[in-house]
Amino acid sequence: MKRVAILLCLAALALSFPASLLFAQEAEAAAPAAASDGGTAVWKYFAAALAVGISCIAGGLAVGQIGTAAMGAMSENPELSGKALPYAGLAEGICLWGFLVALLILVL
Repeated sequence: MKRVAILLCLAALALSFPASLLFAQEAEAAAPAAASDGGTAVWKYFAAALAVGISCIAGGLAVGQIGTAAMGAMSENPELSGKALPYAGLAEGICLWGFLVALLILVL
């Protein structure tokens, strides 16, 4: 429940800032381009930040759950240590995919 409340507070804080304050230098330098762009540049950065942020939070939660279960299993049977490592790697891969999606959003 605390996690949901923290995420909602962070989302409300992020949405309360005007885009002109967050990207002031970019807005001054590319004012004519932004007018013809239709405001999609701001949403592009916002989408990239959400892709990385949500995937890293989810990856951290997954690694925490897997690590807890792996330590419990290894305390009963030490031979399971090698079998738990790939699952932690798969959970960390979630963060990598979020970064790749954000990179594609920003480049394309």
